[in-house]
Amino acid sequence: MPRLDTDLAAVGAGLDALDAPSQEQRPSPWKRFLRTAVPPLIAFALLLGVWQLLWALALWPEYQLPAPATVWGSVAEAIETGRAVEVLWTSVHRAVLGFLTAVVIATPLGLLIAKVRVVRAAIGSLLTGLQSLPSVAWVPAGILWFGATPATIYFVVLMGSVPSIANGLVAGVDQIPPLLPRVGQALGAGRLASARHILLPAALPGYLAGLKQGWAFSWRSLMAAEIIATSPQLGEGLGQYLHNGSSLNDISMVIAAIFLILLVGVGIELLVFRPLERAVLRARGLTGAL
Repeated sequence: MPRLDTDLAAVGAGLDALDAPSQEQRPSPWKRFLRTAVPPLIAFALLLGVWQLLWALALWPEYQLPAPATVWGSVAEAIETGRAVEVLWTSVHRAVLGFLTAVVIATPLGLLIAKVRVVRAAIGSLLTGLQSLPSVAWVPAGILWFGATPATIYFVVLMGSVPSIANGLVAGVDQIPPLLPRVGQALGAGRLASARHILLPAALPGYLAGLKQGWAFSWRSLMAAEIIATSPQLGEGLGQYLHNGSSLNDISMVIAAIFLILLVGVGIELLVFRPLERAVLRARGLTGAL
């Protein structure tokens, strides 16, 4: 009997070890930097090299394809005059406010669609259709309804991001094992407690994917709205800066604006969503995907 108890204890310990996340040795900060930062830098350097080569071959006139140094001169001038900081602040704070508002709206909406069959049957397909609708289609309607005001900008951002966030949460909830909500009910968890302590944590991977996509749609929607809806009341954001470069036939200014727009997108991904994604994957023992 003692030997049997020992064997059972060993089997139990082995099963616990299988269930527990693997405690692999984490790489040093220097190795993580080399693994995450160096490949994008190499790709960027190759892109600059190809760009410089195409410019040197003079396949297109200067007003269509300027040299990288010319574009960098436009960026440096915008930074020196403070214009770059101004347009970045105008666009980024609009995008963040719009995205946070979308999260507040889309999270309960996604839970409602995921858990109430009548609501899913009524608006589930509509929400998917809204997600596939180009956000730029809302700009003319927003201008007619709200005028060339910040309300139009935020309206377009919400219409672009809410469906993506809500659908991501719905997909995450659909992948939750049915046993988890039943355990919560057996332990006496109400609807709010179940949503907070069971549904949202269990659906976090899908929810996070929806948040990433929602941010991307927010940023794209904002740029479309700023390019089309222009007025002194709105100020100059990145979209307006890009539009001004096109109106002036200044290709260096246009490419500089595109560079700044891309810089914000990459920065938010690396500084916000990538660490969140790694934390979620590490908490679930999925270290191989890091």
